[in-house]
Amino acid sequence: MAVVKEKKSDKVVRREEFESSTYLYWLKSMLLMRRFEEMAGRLYGQQKIRGFCHLYIGQEACVSGCVSALKEGDKYITSYRDHAHPLALGTNPDKIMAELFGKVTGVSRGKGGSMHMFDKEKHFFGGHGIVGNQIPIGAGIAFADKYKKTDNLCLTYLGDGALRIGAFHEAVNIAMFLKLPVIFIIENNGYAMGTSVSRTSNVTELYKSGLSYDIPSEPVDAMNVVKVHRAISKAAKRARSGEGPSLLEFRTYRFKGHSMSDPAKYRTKEELEHYKDKDPIEQVKNMILKKKILTKEQINDIDLGIKDQVKKSVEFSEKSPYPKKEDVFSDVYVQTNYPFLKE
Repeated sequence: MAVVKEKKSDKVVRREEFESSTYLYWLKSMLLMRRFEEMAGRLYGQQKIRGFCHLYIGQEACVSGCVSALKEGDKYITSYRDHAHPLALGTNPDKIMAELFGKVTGVSRGKGGSMHMFDKEKHFFGGHGIVGNQIPIGAGIAFADKYKKTDNLCLTYLGDGALRIGAFHEAVNIAMFLKLPVIFIIENNGYAMGTSVSRTSNVTELYKSGLSYDIPSEPVDAMNVVKVHRAISKAAKRARSGEGPSLLEFRTYRFKGHSMSDPAKYRTKEELEHYKDKDPIEQVKNMILKKKILTKEQINDIDLGIKDQVKKSVEFSEKSPYPKKEDVFSDVYVQTNYPFLKE
């Protein structure tokens, strides 16, 4: 993935432009997330997708800007709002849609559904349905890379609501103590389900939660994919150099409710419109047009192609079989050669 290049003079560091391929990645990946989630919402209304379903609409830059800043072998783990992450990492949309349908061709073989996507091949260690459960796991993944002496790191996403649980503080403490290569990302979309941040904490600048552990912490305008990329690049450089973790508060916004069952009546229309003016996809479109990388017509053609790709993923899912009854017993245990685990 292309990155920002810097040229240093005696006193000034000049940032050069990103390569065109990076802008195109941002556009295509975020459009794929948006169109996929819009389709998932419609299918849920048709009861073709059941159970829980949490959409990522509005938060696309939180993933796209991270993937463009990192490299092959870096790990990702998140909570239950997890469709977008594997999409950005290159997982086949057919497999993700099939998982929503509960089909055996799904990325988790139809057993995970919306909240438990997992793709080992893409180094995506899953969505996790238990609030905050993924935070110490992310620190553990980072510990494994440090133990193996790789230069990889783990991005650990959590919501603003998960910040209140003990596992967050335990994970941040041990990560800083052991200087683990992990970047903790608080996706602060303003609401823990339907409760605003201001109603759950006296401290509304959530990045300050890391200061008591001396972990480098800062806020990021995560409606802007360029700012996300640059913040992650900085934190990744720190992690790879052995200096340890960082904590970033991604200030973002979800345009839909917490889940498909949430009408989001706790928000005003004015608030929603305010954030829609900051739509991360529209920002990237404007950058691309300003830099004359693509025309409006070419952007529309890309969008139409992605919509067609999503439709095909639905067709694939509808034709795919459900798991067999006996499959309920598979993938529960794993065979091992450790002698102390044998009878």
